[in-house]
Amino acid sequence: MNTRYDVAIIGCGEAGIFAGYELMRRHPALKVVTLDQGADIYTRSCPIVAGKVKECIHCKICDTMCGFGGAGAFSDGKYNFTTAFGGWLTDFMDGKEVMDLIDYVDTINVQHGATTEVFSTTTPEARALEKRALEHDLHLLQARCKHLGTENNLKILQSIYETVKEHVEYRFHTAVTTIENRGEEGYRLITDKGDEVDCTWLIAAPGRSGAEWFANQCKGLGIELINNQVDIGVRVELPAKVFEHITDVVYESKLVYRTKQYGDQVRTFCMNPYGHVVAENVEGINTVNGHSYSDPKLRSENTNFALLVSNRFTQPFNEPYRYGKHIASLSNMLAGGVLVQRFGDLVAGIRTNEHRLSKSFVRPTLTAAVPGDLSLALPKRQLDDIIEMIYQLDKIAPGTANYDTLLYGAEVKFYSSRLALSGELETALPRFFAIGDGAGVTRGLAQAGASGVKVARVIAERLGK
Repeated sequence: MNTRYDVAIIGCGEAGIFAGYELMRRHPALKVVTLDQGADIYTRSCPIVAGKVKECIHCKICDTMCGFGGAGAFSDGKYNFTTAFGGWLTDFMDGKEVMDLIDYVDTINVQHGATTEVFSTTTPEARALEKRALEHDLHLLQARCKHLGTENNLKILQSIYETVKEHVEYRFHTAVTTIENRGEEGYRLITDKGDEVDCTWLIAAPGRSGAEWFANQCKGLGIELINNQVDIGVRVELPAKVFEHITDVVYESKLVYRTKQYGDQVRTFCMNPYGHVVAENVEGINTVNGHSYSDPKLRSENTNFALLVSNRFTQPFNEPYRYGKHIASLSNMLAGGVLVQRFGDLVAGIRTNEHRLSKSFVRPTLTAAVPGDLSLALPKRQLDDIIEMIYQLDKIAPGTANYDTLLYGAEVKFYSSRLALSGELETALPRFFAIGDGAGVTRGLAQAGASGVKVARVIAERLGK
């Protein structure tokens, strides 16, 4: 079957959703289709979250990563108002425009039920925390932040879906296998069902799960790729009381440290007060993440956050995505999934086993994690960086370096090689745009949504002329 559209969007994560939303608002007469290999927001259901299984069963399509809302749908819904982290949109446009886009996306979320409560960074307590961190060479990246909550995030997405589906055609359970350049005619998408979808304008928002596929498509189309960074680390879980004095002041505390041993940058990421550690499946590879709920009844007694080491490689290395997958696959090989180790055992060079874990004062919220030895899975350099960072954090949050602090591995943030894009996020091929995390230009809800709005406005403006 061959059908033609004005605009086709690949992927309906945060970036793809807001591209469709803004096209609907700016140019409602356009014929727009969005294709995604996952399910709609109502039928996405991870068997682990649903309580049907205790560990990942490697579903053909991961409902945690794919479908309406993308990887962000089941996240804890942190929305950060900043250009300091969460992506690299300021490489393509000025900071004020990025912030205006972020604020605009927030107004849409609020219309669909998002909270108006914002964690401020200008309070005396926040300033004092920033100063205390600096005393120990820890740099607190300040940003206003909203916590939407995992359960509320789903409700917001459901409301947006009900609005947009009246104007945008969604094809779920439909994977795009090939992108063809048809010259002046535009582009043709070949799906796994054998259908052909032709479009004049193409927006690629493949998300993290589609990053490697998209990079390969770009190579085939002759689009230049630029090496992006690789973030590899662990997820830390400890009693919530250890970080309460920080998370009560700045909910999403981004602390950055440059290690003395190697000069590498290590950062905290995705802080989840009273949260739960969860497993994710990215193309058959089990990684770890964290959730946090707004409802007090759904909270745990622990806080979890990622510690990530950032490395940017030079030529001839050009496959950051595959490198990250390889590191994550080592922990899968050892544990059959996510691996967990007590910090004290790691430092002592002892493998954590079920007996040792049972003695821990910190009870793991991811019960399916298998006790083991992270030193056999993570590269020594990254592991040394993480250990040094934990001791540094212990200076502003005493208890971080306790023996029973739990480390889950591996946590890997998959970013595709970044494309060479214009200031309007257009590739070297005319009317072909790339947005969101999977295109290597964002890494969070706020900037992903902003990138979608930006491209939709560019298309609407050109059509208006």
